[in-house]
Amino acid sequence: MKLRDAPAACPSLWRCLPCPPAELRLDLVLSSGQSFRWWESSPGAWTGVLGSRVWTLRQDGDRLWYTVYGEEDEHEEERDGCPAKAAKLDTTETDRILRDYFQLDVGLSALYRAWGAADPLFRKVAKDFPGVRVLRQDPVECLFSFICTSNNHISRITAMIERLCQAFGRRLCCLDSRPFHAFPSLSALTGADAEARLRALGFGYRAKFVSGSARAIAEGLGPEGLCQLRAAPYAEARRVLCALPGVGAKVADCVCLLALDKAEAVPVDTHVWHIARQRYGVALGGKSLTPRAYQEIGDFFRGLWGPRAGWAQAVSTPLPGTLAPHSSHAYPIISPLQVLFCADLRKGQKPASS
Repeated sequence: MKLRDAPAACPSLWRCLPCPPAELRLDLVLSSGQSFRWWESSPGAWTGVLGSRVWTLRQDGDRLWYTVYGEEDEHEEERDGCPAKAAKLDTTETDRILRDYFQLDVGLSALYRAWGAADPLFRKVAKDFPGVRVLRQDPVECLFSFICTSNNHISRITAMIERLCQAFGRRLCCLDSRPFHAFPSLSALTGADAEARLRALGFGYRAKFVSGSARAIAEGLGPEGLCQLRAAPYAEARRVLCALPGVGAKVADCVCLLALDKAEAVPVDTHVWHIARQRYGVALGGKSLTPRAYQEIGDFFRGLWGPRAGWAQAVSTPLPGTLAPHSSHAYPIISPLQVLFCADLRKGQKPASS
């Protein structure tokens, strides 16, 4: 099946939602290290897996365009690159999925104004990064993706998640000879040989954490219980997550923020700690990021940015340990020079000299 990279390709199979760039910038959000299932399939077009379906997204002015590929479409005869008889799409449902995933009911422009009024540093950064919002992901996928992020970088994490899905997930379709798979179910990751297979896929020490957490969830609260943590208080959700193998405070906060509706969660690593110390003058901790300093830094940003502090952090700093594609470090987006530095890293180039 051919990949459709713009509404001009099979226009009847595309649909759009009203969405100005100030409310969403696909290029900033889908490459930020929140999710690892999207790739820029052509300039301005992003293709990935969401809700066990394959989508291509594109922005044009104030509209967010999307097309969804059906498994059954793959076997249909094509005419001019389009399925001769495409499966009927429930557009009410696909609209809902997309609005929920990008949390489009949250007015981002108003939040930017409030954060900018409270924080001059945020105001300086935000004008160059409009439309950065937090995704609302499936809790199982988000949890196991972020277990893989420790001491890692975006390009390697993305490759690991791709191998994980190919080995354990259900095949969805093939676009231009590229196969797409659903994220594995918990049952697929709890097999007796799961850890050995993951090690063979290059997961290293993370293999035991992935298989161990899968077993712990399957034998305990289950995937439904994990999803129900959305209704639990932030502290309770965080406590439950931190009891899982391979899940510390930082991973737990990433999952709380990106999957469990805890907008006040502020993931902290040593680089966010340095930002708090150097840019905001917050003198916390000694020579290392202690659990107490971690909590106090999160409390500082919650006090500064309010109940959606985790959203503000997604604009002013990348998620811990994920921005630079070829480094295990996160680089704060604070000045134009550092933005250029990050841009060069994204391209796999040496940083531009100042």
